[in-house]
Amino acid sequence: MTPEAALAALNALVEPGRAEQVAAYMKVERPYLGVPLPAINDLTKGWRQQLTVAERVALADALWQTNIHEARITAAKLLTQARMRPDDGAWALITSWLPDFDAWAIADHACMAGQKRLTADPTRLDEVEGWTGSGHLWTKRAALVITLPWTKQNHPKPDDLAIRERVLGWAAGYVDDPEWFIQKAVAWWLRELSKHDPDRVRGFLDAHGDRMKNFARKEAGKYLA
Repeated sequence: MTPEAALAALNALVEPGRAEQVAAYMKVERPYLGVPLPAINDLTKGWRQQLTVAERVALADALWQTNIHEARITAAKLLTQARMRPDDGAWALITSWLPDFDAWAIADHACMAGQKRLTADPTRLDEVEGWTGSGHLWTKRAALVITLPWTKQNHPKPDDLAIRERVLGWAAGYVDDPEWFIQKAVAWWLRELSKHDPDRVRGFLDAHGDRMKNFARKEAGKYLA
């Protein structure tokens, strides 16, 4: 699968008028094709089955470099898979994209790919922790988005609980950041955790909630009685 063939396959799925709508919604200057997400999902599902890991990494790299909205989402989805061996190349490529993050949709899809690689090898959290001090908004935000799997466990093991506490420590360091997307990310992490460990979220909000933006505090406590 060449990058040219992949782009041709994407272009064949364009919905007239959709590109303009997505561009207006995303508010970031880049090319938009107008391909719906379910169509991208179907494409990449087939490509993941047909291509080796190395081929997928190479194709994802080439698609990302086009800067096309749908191509970057396709790149991320090519690498979104729980079991991938070897996966060092995929992890290195995903993390190399961080400086390019400039919009939530592309960043979130890339982070979803990263979540799989991070849960496969939690030692990578040491690298992620370095993102928390970044001056780049989207890199700093990615540290919380990529660790969301640790909010979703009903029966976390001791190591998982330690990771959860580690990330909550990062979140506590974020609460004074006035950036809307950072506040939103903290709220998102807490809201998801509240579905599985409401008491821990109550404790976090008791300790730090008064320093969060109003909307973020409310969202974090959305599912708390």
